[in-house]
Amino acid sequence: MKQIHIKLNEELHSKIKQYSEIQGVSIQDFVMGATSQVLKETEATYRAENADFRFIDLFAGIGGMRIAFESVNGHCVFSSEWDKYAQKTYFSNFGELPKGDITKIQSQEIPDHDILVAGFPCQPFSLAGVSKKTSLGKEHGFLDKTQGTLFFDVARIIKEKRPKAFLLENVKNLRSHDKGKTFEIIRSTLEELDYNLHITVLDGKYYVPQHRERIFIVGFDRNIFKGKETFNFPIPNGEILPFKSILDQTVEDKYTLSDKLWQYLQDYAEKHRLKGNGFGFGLTDLDGIARTLSARYHKDGSEILIPSINGGNPRRLTPRECARLQGYPEEFKIVVSDTQAYRQFGNSVVVPLVKDIAKQIAAVINVDLGQKKKVYKSTV
Repeated sequence: MKQIHIKLNEELHSKIKQYSEIQGVSIQDFVMGATSQVLKETEATYRAENADFRFIDLFAGIGGMRIAFESVNGHCVFSSEWDKYAQKTYFSNFGELPKGDITKIQSQEIPDHDILVAGFPCQPFSLAGVSKKTSLGKEHGFLDKTQGTLFFDVARIIKEKRPKAFLLENVKNLRSHDKGKTFEIIRSTLEELDYNLHITVLDGKYYVPQHRERIFIVGFDRNIFKGKETFNFPIPNGEILPFKSILDQTVEDKYTLSDKLWQYLQDYAEKHRLKGNGFGFGLTDLDGIARTLSARYHKDGSEILIPSINGGNPRRLTPRECARLQGYPEEFKIVVSDTQAYRQFGNSVVVPLVKDIAKQIAAVINVDLGQKKKVYKSTV
C-alpha cells in the first residue's frame, strides 16, 4: 500500500470529515474511495473521447462481447440485459447497469453507434399467416416474419439506427433449426436490410481448452461499403492449450461430487450405454480439452468433470475456473452465487475468440472508412 501526503484547506477537510462520518468510514477510506471513483470517471471520459468507434451491447449477459470490443478501442454507449443476476455481474465489472427488457426499449432511445453486438437467444420462427408476397421480400416483410422473436428486436434496431456493422452470435445449431427455415429467415432479413453478410462457425478450442462451436454473423452496411469491405474471420494458429492450464491447485471440498451424485451419474451413464446411447458424464483429459460448458452446469457438472488424482470422486469446476475456460481475465469479478455464476459463464462467449473477430471488424471500420483518427465526444 502506497502513501501520499497532501495539504487540505480547512473547509475541504471539514467536508471530507463530515461525509466520512455520514458513511461510517475513516477519512482515509473515504478519500481513497472518492479518488478511485474520480479516476474511473476520468478513464471513462478519456476512453469515450479517444475511441475509434462506438458500439452497443445487446443481450449483454455478463459482458464478454464488451470486453472484446473495448480491447480494440471501442466505446460502449448502450447495453441491455434482462436477467437481474447478470446485470449485477455486469455492473460490478463495468460500472454500468444494463437497461432491461429490450422488447420494451424503443429504437429511438438507443444512442447512435458504429457497431451493434448481440448474442441473441434463438427462438422459434413462424411463417404462419405470412403471405407469399411478404415472405419474398416485400418492404417491411421482416417485421412479419420475425415478429414475436427476440431477433425481431435486433432487426428493428438495425433498421432504425443503421450501424456500419454488426456482430451476431448464436449456437451452431441455429443453421439447422427447423430444417434450416429459422436461419434462412435471419439471413434474408439481414440482407433485406441491405447488409452484406459474412457467416461462419468457429470453435473456441483454439483459444481456450474447450470444444465450443458457435455461429458468427457479421454484416456491413452496403450503402457505405458497397459489399467490398476487406473483412475476413480470424484464422487460429492451431495451438491448443491443455485443460489443466485453467485449473487451480487447491480447491474447496464442496466442489467434489458427493458419493450419491457420483453413483447416480455412473448409473445413468450405464443405463444409456446399454441402450446404445452416448449420454453420460465426461471425465476430462487433463492434457486435452473439455466438452462445451453449458448453462446447466450448476445442476451436476456432468459434462466437465475433473478426475481425482488419488482415486476419489471427481469434482466440478469452480466458477473462477469456468471464467478461465471462457477466456475471462483474472480480474473479472464474480459477485453472484456459484449457481448463478455457472449459468452466466455457461451462457457466455469465448472472449479471446470474439476479440479476434472484433479486431477484424474494427480494421474495416477504421481503415476502409479512413476514420482511425476520428474523435468522439464524451457521452459519460
